[in-house]
Amino acid sequence: MANQKPDHIEFAGDYKLDHVFLHNHMGEVTDIKRVMSELNIYESIYKNALTGSIVIIDAQNLISKLELNGTERISFKLSTPGAIDKRSMVDASVETGHPFHVYKITDRKQLAPGTLLYTLHFGSREFMRNLRTKVSQAYEGRLDMSVLKILTDENYLDSKKEVSFEPTGNADKIVIPNLRPFDAINMIAKRSLPEKSNGVGYYLYETTKGINFRSWDNMVSVRGSYDRPIVQDFYYMPMNVNDTTIKDKINHDYKSVESYKFVNNFHDVAANTIIGTYGHNVITHNLYDKSYRKSDYNYELEFGDTKHTEVANERSNRERYAVAAGSRVDEDDKKISDYNESRVSLQSTTQFLHNENTGAGYGLDVRQDGPKLAQQVSQMAQVINGTALKLIIKGQSYLEAGDLIQFNMLAVDEKNTDGSFDPQYSGKYIITKIRHQINDKKYTMALECAKDSVKRGFTVNDFKHERNRNIPNLRNTYSAEEPDGSS
Repeated sequence: MANQKPDHIEFAGDYKLDHVFLHNHMGEVTDIKRVMSELNIYESIYKNALTGSIVIIDAQNLISKLELNGTERISFKLSTPGAIDKRSMVDASVETGHPFHVYKITDRKQLAPGTLLYTLHFGSREFMRNLRTKVSQAYEGRLDMSVLKILTDENYLDSKKEVSFEPTGNADKIVIPNLRPFDAINMIAKRSLPEKSNGVGYYLYETTKGINFRSWDNMVSVRGSYDRPIVQDFYYMPMNVNDTTIKDKINHDYKSVESYKFVNNFHDVAANTIIGTYGHNVITHNLYDKSYRKSDYNYELEFGDTKHTEVANERSNRERYAVAAGSRVDEDDKKISDYNESRVSLQSTTQFLHNENTGAGYGLDVRQDGPKLAQQVSQMAQVINGTALKLIIKGQSYLEAGDLIQFNMLAVDEKNTDGSFDPQYSGKYIITKIRHQINDKKYTMALECAKDSVKRGFTVNDFKHERNRNIPNLRNTYSAEEPDGSS
């Protein structure tokens, strides 16, 4: 386990949680750890802010004594015992200025006479600030700087947290029309282009370590130059009998997957065709001069120009790792990505006509708006509708959404005597979602992970369809006459 001292850990899934303080609106502070049944923290690259919940079993009527009304704060420090890296700490203490804010109380019911059960739902300070403020302002310049201004402006999110952002390669003049801060940033994120890669679109998300503004390319590569290192290896396989010491067993358990489930995979060709993963036609139009332009996106041809989980920076033969490898799919000998009209989108370029910042090297080039939109749709679809995997593992507080991991599972083959791994479903995954779950016994994590490529490329089917095959006549052999009801 990374940055851990196993001799300080009693078992895999052990955790350190000294207290869980609840601060009510009157300034009273109460340690609710003893009445806490379960603590959950949720993070996701698709969510702008952290949320969570605490399940309370209350035999002291705290809900009335403390006058709980959904405006409380919750503070705690969570870590894996023995961690020496401060980033392993989930620090939601008041001292750091990052406690969570309760926003509602649900599921109140009586378990027994004198005992109540209810759930406190909480979010980060940024989560609540987003609900209470609106942005009506124009920004000009690099798009990542515009995002940073909204994040830190005291009139908006006023975040004091560490912000990890990937520089954008484009600048623009942005007018925010009375939007919530996260909606404004998400609008900017869609128009953002990475400085060091050919990717499109950014994600704004919060983890237990801070706030991130990154592209998919940045999650799989470092500055577009080399593959991002793997944070942790995980295995779904039998226990190694050679693990005899406590230290070995703990390390093994941290890397072992308790269970896994594929919730989505690249085999859903119908869904991927509809949403434009393989082919996409974008029509950009100009309302002033009545002109239009068609731009086609071809998954097979464009795949090698962007970064991917399995092969981020090897340009040569990168197409081998695509999940739809160019096999012929119809009698007309077309490939799956040749059908670019499987999704057609309309995009107006009129909004950019009077933008002084448009043009090569500075801003969003009107002429490139169509191709970039098509690329963005496909790239996002490759992630969302690619291979999605759920893992249940022992809690490891240093992991966060956006991390790159390696998942290994044995190939399901009766002849697999050498313990080889499945070449398609094993490999590198990005953690897209995490549920931290703490109860009185252990700390577990539910990970949802995604990959947009395969570890070993598919064999390309390059045969020609036989148009004059001897197909038997499948006409109905029954009589075409209606039954007359006679015997």
